[in-house]
Amino acid sequence: MTMSVTQQIITIAMVVLGTMLTRFLPFAVFPPGKSTPKYVQYLGKVLPSAVLGLLVIYCFKDVSLLSGSHGIPEFIAVVVVALLHFWKKNMLLSIAGGTIIYMILVQWIF
Repeated sequence: MTMSVTQQIITIAMVVLGTMLTRFLPFAVFPPGKSTPKYVQYLGKVLPSAVLGLLVIYCFKDVSLLSGSHGIPEFIAVVVVALLHFWKKNMLLSIAGGTIIYMILVQWIF
């Protein structure tokens, strides 16, 4: 089933509107010179850890310790991510390194 030209234009317009809204709304809600509300500061402190915890749980949700590779590639990748992060303190390097190691493990070793 294909979209008509009108549907395509509406879809593109909605995507543009959503993107612009998420980019410009914070500047309208929190103008310069005005202090940031305490709840936003609190969320800025706790959400990164909460999101990381959610990602860890999501990554391990389908791991079966009783079959297949028994979660060994996942565990090794997590250890690599942790070691890289403690060593270099670079989130992009940590995530990329863990992903590369995991893909190598599941494609060529396990």
